[in-house]
Amino acid sequence: MSSPEHKQKIWNLIKDIKVGMLVTKDDNVPRGRPMHLVQEDYDGTIWFFTPRSSEKVIEASGGSEVCLTFSDPQDGVHVSMSGTARLTTDQDLIDKFWNSEIAAWFTEGKEDPEVAMLEIDIQMGEHWKSEESKVFQLYEIAKANVMGDKTPDIGENEKFGG
Repeated sequence: MSSPEHKQKIWNLIKDIKVGMLVTKDDNVPRGRPMHLVQEDYDGTIWFFTPRSSEKVIEASGGSEVCLTFSDPQDGVHVSMSGTARLTTDQDLIDKFWNSEIAAWFTEGKEDPEVAMLEIDIQMGEHWKSEESKVFQLYEIAKANVMGDKTPDIGENEKFGG
């Protein structure tokens, strides 16, 4: 869907944010919850740990479409990604991504029968990055309103995939 260079760009935007909102559908009603990144790089797939019996597993597994959002307003970074979710209990993946933060959620450790992972295969998305200050952004918006025909230039915006 996107080049290795673009995947690296996406990773550079989200890796320090760490927590994204996973949006699933609960009887066709969007439902979001925070999820913590566990991987060290991005190749088109995002991984999250989850209890196997959680509601998000029912809503998101089996190839369901989901949305992930990451946002750091102070740095002007916003990323939205859509893809398909699958549940896995692959022990090699659990071992690969296991860390002390995850261990706090699973009292029986990696062998806890509730330990599972959501694999999100990203198919498309969009990202925004503004290097400019809030004052400059407000100036650009005001200028666009006065000019009447120009969109404010408040930073980078790019769609990918799809």
